[in-house]
Amino acid sequence: MIKTIHGILLIVYIIVCVALSILVLMQEGKQAGLTGAISGAAETYWGKNKGRSMEGGLVLATRILAVLFILLSLVLNLKLFA
Repeated sequence: MIKTIHGILLIVYIIVCVALSILVLMQEGKQAGLTGAISGAAETYWGKNKGRSMEGGLVLATRILAVLFILLSLVLNLKLFA
């Protein structure tokens, strides 16, 4: 029973790892930095509503998968499955 749960959690862990890698690679870089702030590029509609855009969704999904990754890492590292 414990080995079955461990196997299922391991498969979910691998899926989360692959999805997290893909989501990180899909995100845009934050290289606008100071030049974007000086030129006023940050004050556009998309800059103010970033949470509703596709980029905001990717950031939220990345955060959720990162937390799930850490939790699964801790659970799989327990001595119950040894």
